Amino acid sequence: MTRRLFEEYFYHRKTLKELAKEYGHSRAWIQERIHQYGPSVRGRHPRPVVLVIDATFFGKRQDKFGVLVAKDPHRSEVIAYRFITSETLEEYLLLQKSIEAKGYEIKAVVTDGKPGLFGLFRDIPVQMCHFHQQAILTRYLTRSPRMKASIDLKRIGGYLGKVTQRRFTLLLDAWLSRHQSFFDEKVPDDSKRGWHYKHKRLRSAYRSLRRHLPWLYTYRRYPELKIPNTTNTLDGGVFSPLKDLLKVHRRGISQDLKRKLIIDYLGNGPK
Repeated sequence: MTRRLFEEYFYHRKTLKELAKEYGHSRAWIQERIHQYGPSVRGRHPRPVVLVIDATFFGKRQDKFGVLVAKDPHRSEVIAYRFITSETLEEYLLLQKSIEAKGYEIKAVVTDGKPGLFGLFRDIPVQMCHFHQQAILTRYLTRSPRMKASIDLKRIGGYLGKVTQRRFTLLLDAWLSRHQSFFDEKVPDDSKRGWHYKHKRLRSAYRSLRRHLPWLYTYRRYPELKIPNTTNTLDGGVFSPLKDLLKVHRRGISQDLKRKLIIDYLGNGPK
């Protein structure tokens, strides 16, 4: 009964009033049974896996908490997760250890490029998410850049995944050669050094591509692993629908009940 009420309330989006009428009990009785539900997660089968790993957060300010999730995109199965308060390398390491302790062999990882993650997974192939790389470029260059150098760099970013790594590298080399003087333009200031670079955001955008280049084409170097080049299987396939479920019942839902829904959803999938 508690499981059925829990599923109808969250997954079928019925109100307490509707459930009370359907089951012939008070709203308080229905609410109490929903709170009593304890998620039971179906078993997993350890195996070699390619993992997409990312984190998302819920709530605001003092109620904010997050979940770090590892998903096997080939079976569309979440195999591990951790509730977190901040997205740190330590949390990623603990998640990795818990996965390996269950008997899984991690063959490759797709991440959002958080600093330090490439080093954390240095013994296995790591793919930098193309979606997050494009988001980094947009953050530094805006969606509609006006400077010629920025326009050209954003256009090159659009070739990511459409050309080979060698070709992409040559495009970056040619861009820098063409815009070197603009790229290195300095402005005098009162700092100890006596100057600063004028186009800091442009430089940051370029450096992000150069810094991540060794991991932007991992999926092509290991075709047998069928590594995704984005974390979209988590961002759009898990996090977005999960947040939609929580949003429907955002008023009056306790953090404990939110966690139960997250555990049930990640452990058993959508109903």
